[in-house]
Amino acid sequence: MKVVLLGPPGAGKGTQAMRIAKEYQLAHISTGDIFRQNLRENTELGKLAKSYMDQGQLVPDDVTIAMVLDRLQKDDCQNGYLLDGFPRTVAQAKAFDETTKIDVALDIEAPDELLVRRIAGRRMCSCGATYHVDWLNGKTTCDVCGKELYQRDDDREETVYKRLMVYKEQTAPLIDHYAQAGVLKSVDGAQDVEKVYEEIKKVLDGIA
Repeated sequence: MKVVLLGPPGAGKGTQAMRIAKEYQLAHISTGDIFRQNLRENTELGKLAKSYMDQGQLVPDDVTIAMVLDRLQKDDCQNGYLLDGFPRTVAQAKAFDETTKIDVALDIEAPDELLVRRIAGRRMCSCGATYHVDWLNGKTTCDVCGKELYQRDDDREETVYKRLMVYKEQTAPLIDHYAQAGVLKSVDGAQDVEKVYEEIKKVLDGIA
């Protein structure tokens, strides 16, 4: 089974991706991980990507796609895979369509107000523990190590709205692309984690 996972920041893609990959024995392919691996191993594609990054430029689609296709040749992808963070644009999707036919594009939907509350409410600790203000009851220190909790800059409300705007401009058109291709399935990401996963399972069980 070949799955593309879509959804705005805060929709819970990371949590659901791990569960899907484990349940259906799919390789979880994150473009962030692919980039880091190629840079770390100093591959030819990694060097090429770094040459653009060092100049503050976006890595061109053809380089990104080449990295993804190279990753999909690995043994762990033979049973299928879950693409998380790729494609990001319609141009990438069209180029990818020429090489691979996916089974389903799974879109986790949620309203902006909820997404902003989820992300802007996150609090972090330098020890790695994470919290949410909804459950802290005014507490400002970490239960694990006692240090002061903080909010990441990219979790601030005004930044979250900007991130959602970028998503809508660049990535949301993918929803139309995959709807026209007849492979789009949407689930309600405003529910709790278990209910979202139940919806996802119904979709995937109907394909597997």
